[in-house]
Amino acid sequence: MDFTEAYSDTCSTVGLAVREDNVKILRKLLKKGRSIDVADNRGWMPIHEAAYHNSIECLQILIHTDSSENYIKTKTFEGFCALHFAASQGHWKIAQILLEAGADPNATTLEETTPLFLAVENGQIDVLRLLLQHGANVNGSHSMCGWNSLHQASFQENVEIIKLLLKKGADKECQDDFGITPLFLAAQYGKLESLSILISSGAKVNCQALDKATPLFIAAQEGHTKCVKLLLSNGADPNLYCNEDSWQLPIHAAAQMGHTKILDLLIPLTNRVCETGPDKVSPVYSAVFGGREKCLELLLQNGYSPDAQMCLVFGFSSPMCMAFQKEIDSVSEDTLIFTLEFTNWKRLPPAVEKMLSVRALNSSWVLQQWLASVPSLSHLCRLEIRASLKTEHLKSDSFIRQLPLPRSLHNYLLYEETLRMNEVPELAVHDGEISEAT
Repeated sequence: MDFTEAYSDTCSTVGLAVREDNVKILRKLLKKGRSIDVADNRGWMPIHEAAYHNSIECLQILIHTDSSENYIKTKTFEGFCALHFAASQGHWKIAQILLEAGADPNATTLEETTPLFLAVENGQIDVLRLLLQHGANVNGSHSMCGWNSLHQASFQENVEIIKLLLKKGADKECQDDFGITPLFLAAQYGKLESLSILISSGAKVNCQALDKATPLFIAAQEGHTKCVKLLLSNGADPNLYCNEDSWQLPIHAAAQMGHTKILDLLIPLTNRVCETGPDKVSPVYSAVFGGREKCLELLLQNGYSPDAQMCLVFGFSSPMCMAFQKEIDSVSEDTLIFTLEFTNWKRLPPAVEKMLSVRALNSSWVLQQWLASVPSLSHLCRLEIRASLKTEHLKSDSFIRQLPLPRSLHNYLLYEETLRMNEVPELAVHDGEISEAT
C-alpha cells in the first residue's frame, strides 16, 4: 500500500467533498449520516484533507461535528496530524482553528517531525509565530536524525526565521545525533549569512562534532573560503585537532581537497609541529594523497619539507613513497605487467616489492599468478647483458644490432617478443634515428 499517493477509489465521499472545498455537498452528506472518520489508503481522514487543501469552512464543520481531541489529533499512517499539514502548507487560519480546538503543537510524526519543524522547513514564518504563541517547543529534536528547527533554518539560510528562533530562546549549541551544531552546519554547507548571525549571537566557533571535526575544518574541507575567513576572524582555532588521533587539522583538509585559497590562509596560522612532531602528519602527505599538485607546490614554496617525517597513519616512510604507491594503484594491470617484463621482478627494491604485493593481493588472479612466476634463465641472461652496456648504448637499437651476436639474440635483447605480444608498433631504424614503422 502506498502511503504517499492518494488512490481516488479509497477516499470517502466526505473526504472528496472536503478536498474540493465543496461546503454544500459536505453538509448534505453529513445530514445523510455519512462518517467523517473514514481513512483513504494513506490514512488521511477528511480533517487532514481540510488542513492540507486550506478548506477553512469545511474544517469548521468537521470540528463542529466531532470536536473531541481524539478527532482533532488523529494521525495518518505516517503519523501526520492535521496541524502538520497546516504548518507545512502555511495555512495560518487552519492552524489557528486547530490549535484553538486542542491540537498538539508538539505532535510528532513517525519520523519525529513536529509542526514547528515543518513550518521552518517550508519557510512559513507566520505559522511559526502562531505555533510558538501556542507553546511549541523551540528546542529539542524535531527530526529523526536529531536536527531541530534551528539546524533546519541555518541549513536553509532563512535569516528571518533564524533570528526569530534565537529570539524565542532556541539553543545555539543544540546538537544532532552526530554532535553537529547549527553553526557547524552553516560552515559545512557554506551558509555565510547563517554563520554570521550565529556567531553574532554567541555560538561557539570552536565546537566539535562527535568525530572531533570543527566548523573551520569542515569549511576548509568543503572549500567555503568566505566561511573560513569569517571563522578565523572570529577566533576559530586552526591548531585544534579534528580527529581522535590528534593529527588532523584544517590545513590537512584544504590540502587534500585542493582548496589552494584556503590553504594559503591557513599556512601562516598553522603550527609547524604538524610537520615534525611525533605521531603527526605533514600536510604534504595530504596533498599527495588527494593528488593536489597545486596544493603540494604551495606547501613546498612555504617551507614544508618534501622529506616529511615517516607517516605511520598512512603507512609510508616519505611523501615520495606515497606518491609512488598512488601511481602504482592508478596503473592498469596490463600496463603494470608490461612494465615488469623489463625487470627481474623477483629482485625488486624492498619498497617496490611491498607496494606490488599489496596491489597483487587486491587485484585479480592474473597479477597474483604473474608475480608468483620465476623469470626464465634466458630473461635473466638478457638483463645481465644489458646491464653490462652503457646507458647511451641501451638507448640505441642500432648499437645493439651491431653487436657480434646472432640476429635472433639482437631481437631478444631489444625485447621484440614482448613488444609484439603486447601489440606495440614495430620500430624501424633509419640513419641512426628511430621512427615508427608505417
